[in-house]
Amino acid sequence: MMVFTPSNNSAPPARRPSIIKAKRPIGPSSEEHRLNERIRVPQVRLIDEKGNQVGIVATQEALSMARSRGLDLMEVAPNSRPPVCKILDYGKFKYEKKKKDHAAKKKQTVVKIKEVQIRPNTETHDLEYKSRNIRAFLEEGDKAKISMLFRGREITHSDLGFKLMNELAQKMVDVSIVESRPAMEGRKLIMILAPVKKKSDVKASKTKPDEKAPATDKDKE
Repeated sequence: MMVFTPSNNSAPPARRPSIIKAKRPIGPSSEEHRLNERIRVPQVRLIDEKGNQVGIVATQEALSMARSRGLDLMEVAPNSRPPVCKILDYGKFKYEKKKKDHAAKKKQTVVKIKEVQIRPNTETHDLEYKSRNIRAFLEEGDKAKISMLFRGREITHSDLGFKLMNELAQKMVDVSIVESRPAMEGRKLIMILAPVKKKSDVKASKTKPDEKAPATDKDKE
């Protein structure tokens, strides 16, 4: 029986190619603005820490001015010729920007879509209860999604569903507009009502202090 064995003259195993990792740039590379030594143009139009226009100066001179005051040199208008730079406290600048962004986010209003499910054979008292919920959502500045599921042979009477949806829309005409007319999606009939009042207006009306009428002589007595 023949047995094959590795030959002594076989070539040595090939080495895996070494992977050279790219060096990361020194300092932060994801900053919104270029700072200090990262500003590599020869000249800049300089604004000092008090907001005064210094004029066009050499970048190294501007950087020296910032360093001598314990501050940073930040590029604020890179597309200008030459770029506009400002002397400032970058840590303080970032902190104040974060505060402003947080305050702006708090003022943003999010409109939610509240879903209300009904059936073609929903009883009158249940329908009235759900109508009150729909009205409450709209008065709060949210949208209302009304969905009606048809089961089995109920789908053959979808015209009754359209009639009921139109009646609901008519009941809410003082607080809403029809954003999406009743339409079938599979075995569901769906309609979306949007509030007449913006959510921001609703919030403002809630936070506004009650104005009191000036006191009369009788009130003082």
